[in-house]
Amino acid sequence: MIKISKQHEKNEMRKIQMTEKQEFWDIYNEKKERTGRTMKRNDWCLKDGEYHLTVLGVIKRTDGRFLITKRVMTKAWAPGCWEVSGGAAMAGEDSKTAVLREIREETGLDVAAWDGGYLFTYRRDNPGEGDNYFVDVYRFSADFDESDLKLQEEETDGYLFASAEEIKKLGEEGKFLHYDSIRQAFV
Repeated sequence: MIKISKQHEKNEMRKIQMTEKQEFWDIYNEKKERTGRTMKRNDWCLKDGEYHLTVLGVIKRTDGRFLITKRVMTKAWAPGCWEVSGGAAMAGEDSKTAVLREIREETGLDVAAWDGGYLFTYRRDNPGEGDNYFVDVYRFSADFDESDLKLQEEETDGYLFASAEEIKKLGEEGKFLHYDSIRQAFV
């Protein structure tokens, strides 16, 4: 008979609760102001003029190369494409907190004390699709070692340290997500 500790039981229950926990996003107006309403993650219920907030975090090494990751092939959208870390801001979360969380979850890197920060925002309108969003783009820079990376296996299928020119080429080939919207971050 296997004996399970009470702490192990509590940890397992916490994991189950976290996977069952519903994720919510704030709804913003066209001025990027919170409306006080929320939506369920990926509910795509937004009316024209309503938005949710997403973030992208560009990571640059001091040698001038950028960390990019490849999406796993099991992703429903854009499997196998290259990208930078990012995702949606949770309800109540500001964009800086969201980008720090997303980078840490996807790469294992804590960039909070690194050089850099917010660069710009762009807006994507998808009329009639219920998925309009703002994207806050950040760039952080530091010298770090490959051994510092702890990639999220459910999200990523490898990484590269690429030059701005290599990323541009991937963008032109349609293999790098959001390239046309964030190309100015690769300087």
